[in-house]
Amino acid sequence: MNVSDMANKLFDSIKPPDQVKKDVLEVLDYAYKARRDIEIKIEQPEFTSVCPISGLPDFGLLTIRYVPKERIVELKSLKYYLMQYRGVGIFYEHVVNRVLDDLVAVLDPKFLEVTGVFTPRGGITTRVQVTYGAKQSS
Repeated sequence: MNVSDMANKLFDSIKPPDQVKKDVLEVLDYAYKARRDIEIKIEQPEFTSVCPISGLPDFGLLTIRYVPKERIVELKSLKYYLMQYRGVGIFYEHVVNRVLDDLVAVLDPKFLEVTGVFTPRGGITTRVQVTYGAKQSS
């Protein structure tokens, strides 16, 4: 198989972003909602998606930081949600925005931030971050 055939095979296997479904996400009540705020920080150090231009895999650390209003995300469902991106062709900037939009839709948090730090490609490390709600201190 030559390089051109391999590239075509890669592109044929790329899934579109609309394949990622937020209905996988499950939520739980935050039992202390009337008593105090809490900041939740979740890190997924093995996040993967696919570059829609080259068809090559992208690897990164995805960090989700949020202050719940009434609901928190169930972690196993979040893991399955993020795993859906593995074969999806999507740019870094779109990944963080899509994850933010989906989590805001199911959680309705006071604050939510999604940061992606992607491994170097061609000597360039990329960090992208989006925020919903009033900025919280770290």
